Amino acid sequence: MKKSIFMDKYPVYSIEFAKSEMRVATAKDVVEYFKEKIQNHPIAQFIAVFDHYTHTKNLGGSMMDGLEDAQNIIFCFGQTIPNTKILAARPRSIGVCEFEDKIVIDFMEPPREELNKVMEEWAKGLKH
Repeated sequence: MKKSIFMDKYPVYSIEFAKSEMRVATAKDVVEYFKEKIQNHPIAQFIAVFDHYTHTKNLGGSMMDGLEDAQNIIFCFGQTIPNTKILAARPRSIGVCEFEDKIVIDFMEPPREELNKVMEEWAKGLKH
């Protein structure tokens, strides 16, 4: 996984796989994989899947060259509410972008380091 700072302020983790090295073949398959991981986690709660590709296409918005699908799986690890600001960091979202020959996974760093490790493990588990 590679950590970068997006727009000079957002810590984002990214990983890219050639489709040939993955256990699944499409963005929708990846979303189903993550849904299963979330449902089997002791505190994670699945919320929704947002079809970002269709939404943007229907608005007539621009998209990067080669993008074939873009999905967000939305879920929450929140088991406490220690202050009001924690809600600004929740829920979590994992972005899944599909291209002809690869899939790119991105997510923003969560407040708790151990949960970042969980999401990294999930993403790395997509590889054969």
